[in-house]
Amino acid sequence: MRGSLLNNRRGLQRFRQLAIAVTGSVKIKILLCCCIAFTMLVLAGRASDFIKWTKHSVPTQQFSATGKGYAILINTWKRYDLLKQSISHYSSCAGLDSIHIVWSEPSPPSESLVKYLNHVVQSNSKGVRQVELKFDINKEDSLNNRFKEIKDLKADAVFSIDDDVIFPCSSVEFAFNVWQSAPDTMVGFVPRAHWVDRSQGKKDYYIYGGWWSVWWTGTYSMILSKAAFFHKKYLSLYTNEMPTSIREYTRKNRNCEDIAMSFLVANATGAPPIWVKGRIFEIGSTGISSLGGHNEKRTQCVNRFVAEFGRMPLVSTSVKAVDSRHAWFW
Repeated sequence: MRGSLLNNRRGLQRFRQLAIAVTGSVKIKILLCCCIAFTMLVLAGRASDFIKWTKHSVPTQQFSATGKGYAILINTWKRYDLLKQSISHYSSCAGLDSIHIVWSEPSPPSESLVKYLNHVVQSNSKGVRQVELKFDINKEDSLNNRFKEIKDLKADAVFSIDDDVIFPCSSVEFAFNVWQSAPDTMVGFVPRAHWVDRSQGKKDYYIYGGWWSVWWTGTYSMILSKAAFFHKKYLSLYTNEMPTSIREYTRKNRNCEDIAMSFLVANATGAPPIWVKGRIFEIGSTGISSLGGHNEKRTQCVNRFVAEFGRMPLVSTSVKAVDSRHAWFW
């Protein structure tokens, strides 16, 4: 009798242990399935955003207390398909006031190109918002043309952009809002860095750091003008007060005009730029940054500009602006 009861108790305990094990296994499988499903949904959403970058969302808030928006200053050179694609996209952004195309080609833009771009801009300008399109014609081919003063510029904010990169309008509008909080500094999407070369005991020689330096250290001191907001007053400063030797250096070497602008703004403000998180879509071929010796040439520019300014004006920072409304983790 006692043996029978003992066997029954042992059997019941084994059954309970087995039931607990099965239940735990089922819970783990359910949890794993939920995690996988959640991951797939996130990836699907990200993939949709990547594939359909033109399907942007437009913020509904006002863009400034005065009602002013921003002007786009787009640099281009004999890439008409890219120019058409960029104008078609950016002319639909809600905060845009005007588009200025920096034209430095030997021949003026064709009538067909002007007519096409005007039609695109007018089609995207709906209601009371009328976007103005202008070609800023330059006789000389120089990288300094992208910062040439624009006399009749109405908006205070300038969004400098290359014709081969696209940012969703929602990212541009967010960067504009960030710029409004600090209108004297540069605000943009492409950060770069500098640091002192201590390898040979040097104290006054600097090295230019590309994207991987920023990624590794989380620190930057420049925002490249291929995608950046700045105040229109810096166009006047670059044209009229930038040392002539620096503008001549960038013209001859066809490089570093963006570093020169970063020096100019930092020297005027004594403050760092602001890096904004945003998705970038490159629609053109790789540029001069893919060529050999690119970082070495940029390092030479940094040290040349330090000598011209008489000091290092760039200020390093690790601040990054993120739109928390569209971020899963921030």
